[in-house]
Amino acid sequence: MLAKGTFDQKRIFITGAGTGIGRGFALRAAELGGIPILAGRREALLQEVADEIAQAGGRAVVCPLDIRDAEMVAEQMDKVIADEGGIDVLINNAAGNFVARAEEISPNGWNAIVNIVLNGTAYCTLKAGKHMVERGSGKVLSISAAYAWFGGPGSAPSAAAKAGVIALSQTLAVEWGDRNVQVNCLCPGFIDTEQSRTALWPTEKGRQRILDTIPSGRFETVEETVEIGLFLCSPMANYISGEVLVADGAQWLNKGVFDLPAPGKRYQKV
Repeated sequence: MLAKGTFDQKRIFITGAGTGIGRGFALRAAELGGIPILAGRREALLQEVADEIAQAGGRAVVCPLDIRDAEMVAEQMDKVIADEGGIDVLINNAAGNFVARAEEISPNGWNAIVNIVLNGTAYCTLKAGKHMVERGSGKVLSISAAYAWFGGPGSAPSAAAKAGVIALSQTLAVEWGDRNVQVNCLCPGFIDTEQSRTALWPTEKGRQRILDTIPSGRFETVEETVEIGLFLCSPMANYISGEVLVADGAQWLNKGVFDLPAPGKRYQKV
């Protein structure tokens, strides 16, 4: 558990901060003394998060932003840097996904995901990273997925984009290491949020099929994801860079084909 004051007055820029994991990052970062910069397309949701933080005694900055627009990213980050004095941490959380067979995905459908997951992450990372490199410190965390390296049937655009995010992050970890900028990725497991229930497992059958692949038999929580991610953004992780940390309850390793006997029992020898 991270201690209070871990992010004392650190400016933490979070994309997709209005809902789900992004909201979780913002609330927890504020609890730990940080100043979350809430970025996203829906200003009303961002304001709700900012109000919640203010009611708890913290401070947040609302930053309406479409990360698919490189010029808007540059303008808004320049404004944050000017108004707040800098950006200490960038958390690339914004994402998009839908389930479809690859041959049925249109160019528009493909671009809709890649422009958010890969291009948007790149625009934010390169802009904030330039600022961090120039001042000699900073941390970048991008949310990826374990299927980035073993494939994601049903989510080809997301799998391809997430793989690109990992490659970009590891490349920048090397390029920026001598300027004291750490760049890492977190690959969480399936998290039961309103967005994931709508887009990824809208039926009980689909939900159970995913649960059956997770050794622990449950979904990951937002709180678990946030705590792990913020650790990578904390001073305790100053010597961790280029890491791709998987926190999915060993799901991606669960490729066995045998039906295991119940604990304490054995199948009959043949």
